[in-house]
Amino acid sequence: MDLKYLRTFKTILETGSFQKAAERLNYAQSTVTLQMQMIEQELSVKLFDKIGRKMELTEAGKELLPYINAALEAIAQMECYGKSGKELTGALRIAMPESLLVYQMQPVIRAFREQAPNVRLSLQIPNCYIIRDQLLNGSIDIGVHYDVGGYGSSLITEPLADYPLALIASPALDEKERDFIRTGQRKPICLVTVDQNSIYHKILNGYLEKSDIVLEGEMEIESIEAAKRSVASNLGVLFLPRYSVEKELEQGELIELPLEPSVKNITAVCSYHKNKWITPAMELFIRLLRKEMQTPKL
Repeated sequence: MDLKYLRTFKTILETGSFQKAAERLNYAQSTVTLQMQMIEQELSVKLFDKIGRKMELTEAGKELLPYINAALEAIAQMECYGKSGKELTGALRIAMPESLLVYQMQPVIRAFREQAPNVRLSLQIPNCYIIRDQLLNGSIDIGVHYDVGGYGSSLITEPLADYPLALIASPALDEKERDFIRTGQRKPICLVTVDQNSIYHKILNGYLEKSDIVLEGEMEIESIEAAKRSVASNLGVLFLPRYSVEKELEQGELIELPLEPSVKNITAVCSYHKNKWITPAMELFIRLLRKEMQTPKL
């Protein structure tokens, strides 16, 4: 079986479609389709089903995935065999939510680029739950994300740092609407969210439900900066890790609304698959994570 067919298979998993895989690999889409047909003929199984616009693995594809991952891992190890530890090359695929990438990870990425300039670094910004799934199916090497649980025994996960959460609003918000402590309220305030499936959105919804506080409407904006600007314009309230709004709070552009102490911090973690070979590039990135985020090795 041609190795490039297996790499194409993994690229489809990473991108979600034949077309996007073709674009990344600089192939014609017909080439990607042909390669998958060749694998399916050789293995006598169907690997993908098209669900809407996204290609999903069949049950047979899921069963074969560990073997394909193992084959690609073995090739990666052979390609690095005999190289000096200083010669960091190859690719490193990392996924993390936008808040961590923008406000916490820049020093880590800068240090990595300085020490490994020849490594092709791919940074993706999916939801934390999607990151967990990507780690399990092998489509990324490292996940830096908030702890959402459900890792089973397949993933190695170590905590990096705890971060407080903050409910923020515009200074123009009416004083009587700033109370999120008293239970049993109906507020004419819109909840602005960056991702309805984020862990901190789920935490706030749980808090509001427990406190019997109902907000008027919800608006999803898929950009933290745009969401913050909307809240500063008094279009609603927003719940995020506090580090992502510290500048605006200090400058008085936003205010923090008090919540009950039961609202917990969120924990950032680093995860990778237990069966994955730790490449020199992965080892360096994880080491920099521990150093920059001041967490001792577990």
